[in-house]
Amino acid sequence: MLTETILRWITEYGYLAIFVLMTLGTPMPDEGLLAFAGYLVYEGRLQLFPTMAAAFLGSVCGITISYGLGRSVGNYLVTKFGPAVQITEDKVTRVHTWFDRVGKWGLLFGYLLPGVRHLIAFGAGTSKLPLSVFALFAYTGWFIWSVTIISAGYFLVANGHWFSERSALIL
Repeated sequence: MLTETILRWITEYGYLAIFVLMTLGTPMPDEGLLAFAGYLVYEGRLQLFPTMAAAFLGSVCGITISYGLGRSVGNYLVTKFGPAVQITEDKVTRVHTWFDRVGKWGLLFGYLLPGVRHLIAFGAGTSKLPLSVFALFAYTGWFIWSVTIISAGYFLVANGHWFSERSALIL
């Protein structure tokens, strides 16, 4: 029900809905949202480049907010609430060490893992990874990921493999 509502928002409000939903995040996986946007591009309801721009810019806003929260209040939140969710000082040190060694590459590829996207940005902020490094790797990874998913939605529909039954219910 919620998924259908989200997909209906994308159908009705287009680029604005994609931007807002990607900024705020949704209970629906981003892959489904972007693949559906690719379907709408295929159907001619949206245009390709504005769809990709809305997805990318919304995602950039969302992960930058996560990064900023991690950088500003992350250590406080971990200290205050970490023990309640089994986040120990040792785990925090390991995350900081990981970001120092290879974390930037995790930002580049971390978007392939659902549920990790905003957490990895928050962790990067908490680890005080410089914004310039965060932006270069996180935004590049997000761009590659979003273009890939939108394109997959487009080409799977073009080849008759996806959305045919579900889209009739939503549209």
